[in-house]
Amino acid sequence: MQVERKSESALSDVGAWGMNVISSVGIIMANKQLMSSGGYAFSFATTLTGFHFAVTAVVGMISNAAGLSAPKQVPFWELLWFSIVANMSITGMNFSLMLNSVGFYQISKLSMIPVVCVMEWILHSKRYTNEVKMSVVIVVIGVGVCTVTDVHVNAKGFMCACVAVLSTSLQQISIGSLQKKYSIGSFELLSKTAPIQAASLLVFGPIVDYYLSSKLIFRYDFTSGALIFILLSCSLAVFCNVSQYLCIGRFSAVSFQVLGHMKTVCVLILGWLLFDSALTAKNILGMIVAVVGMVVYSWAVEVEKNAITKPLAKTSMSEEEFRLMESMDSDP
Repeated sequence: MQVERKSESALSDVGAWGMNVISSVGIIMANKQLMSSGGYAFSFATTLTGFHFAVTAVVGMISNAAGLSAPKQVPFWELLWFSIVANMSITGMNFSLMLNSVGFYQISKLSMIPVVCVMEWILHSKRYTNEVKMSVVIVVIGVGVCTVTDVHVNAKGFMCACVAVLSTSLQQISIGSLQKKYSIGSFELLSKTAPIQAASLLVFGPIVDYYLSSKLIFRYDFTSGALIFILLSCSLAVFCNVSQYLCIGRFSAVSFQVLGHMKTVCVLILGWLLFDSALTAKNILGMIVAVVGMVVYSWAVEVEKNAITKPLAKTSMSEEEFRLMESMDSDP
């Protein structure tokens, strides 16, 4: 029975992670076609994210109305705080990409792994084994070799990158903390935060996008093709958001960041296959190193789990033996 439960749990973990990777890569491909100058030139990333959360909120309301999910109580101020942090993450990432070079933008994203580790150590007193630290370094090096090209830094871009990294790290840690604190499922938590994020992003998103692109969304020509890709992007965003909450609830923010770089590898490969992007020997070497790092990280986490469970199993067995001895002594 215990073996069956473990296999079912492992299968659920793989399913959640597979959903996240497939939906994340799919939404990147859809957004590339939607937002590129060679596609539909829809350059309103923040407002598009507002559309994503609006559709997610509608799906959550339908699920609650149909009884497919059970709504639970979470204080509004905590939901509001989380939504503010999440929106700061989205806006910070957009500004960081606009103000910084692609190389520095990638470095700032890589820095989320050590930042999440430090924040979990400060907030939750979490410690990591040497094996986990080593695997994180390998993943960072591999993804860095894959993605980092030119690196130019400026004061405004650096500040935006700092805001983006800190808010994204705090958001991912908060997802797991809220789920544990209020015993709430991933989809239930998402359905509570999505309406707040959607409302704020749809109000302030067009302003942010105008500052980023000097274009007004109200003057955009919504062709049938653009609408189809917007709907596709929103549909994939629902699966992406749900799977992100599922993964962080099941794993940890650090695991989500480390294994999440598998999406970077997939995007590079698909970009080469579908959009004729260059794939150099440097990219391939970086991808191999990154994948090795992810395998090492999975092994390190398993070693850490075994190190924790073995003393617990020994203690349990000693108590059982002690009780057995007591029962034998009490028998006539």
